[in-house]
Amino acid sequence: MIKKLACAAALATTVVAAPASASKLQLGVLDCTIDGGTAYLVTSNKGVSCVFRPHRGGPSEVYTGVISKLGVDVGRTHQGQLVWAVLAATRNHDEGDLAGSYYGVNAEASVVTGGGANLLVGGLDSAFSLQPLSVQAQTGVNLAVAVTSLDLIHSFK
Repeated sequence: MIKKLACAAALATTVVAAPASASKLQLGVLDCTIDGGTAYLVTSNKGVSCVFRPHRGGPSEVYTGVISKLGVDVGRTHQGQLVWAVLAATRNHDEGDLAGSYYGVNAEASVVTGGGANLLVGGLDSAFSLQPLSVQAQTGVNLAVAVTSLDLIHSFK
C-alpha cells in the first residue's frame, strides 16, 4: 500500500503538470458518497459508494470501495459527496471497467463546513482519469494534503 502511494506521488507531479483533459473524452460522471470518520496524522481510510452515469446513455453502474490518504490528514468529518468527470482516450468501455485502483493528489479543509478536491488516474489498464467536477462537500473539522488512492469494485446491485 505504501509503495503504491509512493508511486502515486511521482505520478501526481505528472498529472498536475499536464491537463487531465488533454486528448481525453468525457465518458460520464462518477458521483461518490464518502463515509465520515477520523483521520490520523499520516493516514486515513474511508468507504465510498459510487454511481457512474454514462453520457451516452444506458444503465448506471454501481461501485463500492475505499479511499485512502497518505500525508497530512488530521481531523474528523461526517459523510461527504464528490463528483468526478470520468475521462478516457476512447468512448468504448464495458460495464465494470471503472473498477480498479486510482492514484493521485488530494487537498481539503473543513471547519464545520468545507471541501476538497481529488485528481486521480487509474482503473482498468490505467485507462481512466477522474477529474473533479465539483468541490468535495463535507462537514466536520479536517485538514488534508496527501497522496490519495481509490480502490473501486463493481457492484451488481
